[in-house]
Amino acid sequence: MFSTKDISLKYRQHHHEINRIIRYLIVGVWNTLFGLGLYSGLYFWLGERVHYLLLAIPTNILAITNAYICYKLFVFKTKGNILREYLKCYLIYGGSMLLGMAMLYLAVDWGGIHPVIANIAITALTVTVSYIGHKFYSFRKKKLQ
Repeated sequence: MFSTKDISLKYRQHHHEINRIIRYLIVGVWNTLFGLGLYSGLYFWLGERVHYLLLAIPTNILAITNAYICYKLFVFKTKGNILREYLKCYLIYGGSMLLGMAMLYLAVDWGGIHPVIANIAITALTVTVSYIGHKFYSFRKKKLQ
């Protein structure tokens, strides 16, 4: 397989990308907790007066905004293009969400896979797709001419 020396060499060659992926996963965990906490707080505060699905709208907007800020400052560390990057980030999240929902439907209704198991596998895939989308689209750095 791989020796410790091989792994060390690969890490040194790719440490910037590996560290970026680790930061991306940390921000993802933070943002998930942020979104869950925000939705729970809104539900307990307004849940008897506002439909639970409507509470997901401000939660979604604030969670994506939080993710955008964290990705921009801590993961991809880009400068400028705030509105453009923000809108691109929304597109990646929206596309990832639609992809995940479609795959969940196919896995459960057509594939007979338990919803929880399917969701775990699909989440791993959509996290990967989202990372690639954010890296090469939302926060892509223009090459100097």
